[in-house]
Amino acid sequence: MEREKHTLDAEGKIAGRLASRVAFILQGKHKPSYQAHTDCGDIVSVTNAVGLKFSGNKLQAKTYHRYSGYPGGIRNIKLSDLMAKNPAKAFRQIVTDMLPKNRLRKNMLKRLTIS
Repeated sequence: MEREKHTLDAEGKIAGRLASRVAFILQGKHKPSYQAHTDCGDIVSVTNAVGLKFSGNKLQAKTYHRYSGYPGGIRNIKLSDLMAKNPAKAFRQIVTDMLPKNRLRKNMLKRLTIS
């Protein structure tokens, strides 16, 4: 299987629309040989993650939750704080949520580089 390399510039793009395009390419749905049970996607490199835009009030309203499994172990972080701290991690989380929740997702995310 031949994997092509796609380079996308995130400067001034809306995060959700770009993330859905990245997830589409990582899954290989743009290829005529796409099969849901195989990992036939391409390599994606996203540059300028700092310049992402968000529509509506998402920066102030959206929060991400983590739970350690222990009492009092819930951690919340706003999207605005995550973008200020590490925009690449924020965009990776958005793409991760758009990929299928199965065994192939980990290998798809290995082919995603964000700078």
